[in-house]
Amino acid sequence: MELVNFSDNIIRLRHEKKITQEQLAAFMGVTKASVSKWETKQNLPDILLLPKLASFFDVTIDSLLGYEPQLSKEQIQKIYQDLSASIAEKSFDEVMKQSNLLVKKYYSCYPFLFQISVLWLNHFMLAGTQTRQQEVLNSASDLCRHIISNCRDIGLCSDTILLNATIHLQLGNAAEVIDTLEEILNPYRLSGQSDTLLIQAYQMTGQTEQADSFTQISMFSHLLSLISAATQHLAIHRDNFSVCRETIMRVESIISAYHLESLHPNSVSIFYVQAAVTCCFHDKLPETLELLEKYNLCIGHILESENLLFRNDGYFNRVESWYQQSDLGGNFPRNKKIIFDSAMQAFEFPAFAVLHENPEFIKLQKSLALKGEHL
Repeated sequence: MELVNFSDNIIRLRHEKKITQEQLAAFMGVTKASVSKWETKQNLPDILLLPKLASFFDVTIDSLLGYEPQLSKEQIQKIYQDLSASIAEKSFDEVMKQSNLLVKKYYSCYPFLFQISVLWLNHFMLAGTQTRQQEVLNSASDLCRHIISNCRDIGLCSDTILLNATIHLQLGNAAEVIDTLEEILNPYRLSGQSDTLLIQAYQMTGQTEQADSFTQISMFSHLLSLISAATQHLAIHRDNFSVCRETIMRVESIISAYHLESLHPNSVSIFYVQAAVTCCFHDKLPETLELLEKYNLCIGHILESENLLFRNDGYFNRVESWYQQSDLGGNFPRNKKIIFDSAMQAFEFPAFAVLHENPEFIKLQKSLALKGEHL
């Protein structure tokens, strides 16, 4: 048995009950010296005494020990952000060791385990060797399987299935991802209409604010999905520049219309860098430089923000509260320094080798470097 906060709790509970060490010892059938050793962390009671102690103080054994098997949303947010910040300052293996200890402590707190899996997925590339990276991903996948097997929260299990599919994609297990998601994400299934049905139900029951809020959330999340799908579309059709050019033109009009470069620069920056790679592949160097400039602007928005993924604007005025209700409270999943380092690495992509001596390219690279000087 570990000490946890047992000693402090015994002192606090005894003072609240206004009894002496002698009185507690008499009730428990032990000596005053035994109680004194419990409170000074010199010794622990026999495990068979714990139910009697808990009953005497009218608390659970978990409360008596100071063990909290479940974390609040705020606690999960803080732990995630602290670990994310530590990764930017310490060795990755040191943070992995720390997070593994927390996993063992809160092995039944499934929302927390989910976020630890997200943390490992978002940072596995910092693990050094490819073998070590695969070990981290496999550990994240093991946590996902534990959640899916034991958690009774259907929504969390569904999210975990998708997270585990993302992990398997990173591991190169594409066939397993197809087997898992092909039927779930079938566009012909009625689940694709669920957003509209819920909005209509809110309206029919006079819940106008809920209908408005969910409509905005649905619109915004579908916009982000469109940007993500368009990024993949560019990669699929890389050899067909006419398709890529049309995709870039259409998506840029959507980004501009909804101000997504400032509302969700993370998703938009990924699109811009893929678009720049595509244009460079076809020797469209002026277009490449223009897209990299927009990429820089998106990274600038991220680095200048207050650690939040989204801020309300005049049109989407209910989405921020939706983000803040998530386990991470709408905060970035990676520390800003790590985001900046990854952004700088984009300029080293092999696709941009032809531009390494280009004055405009060098200027953009230096401009981005300046944005991260304060980190």
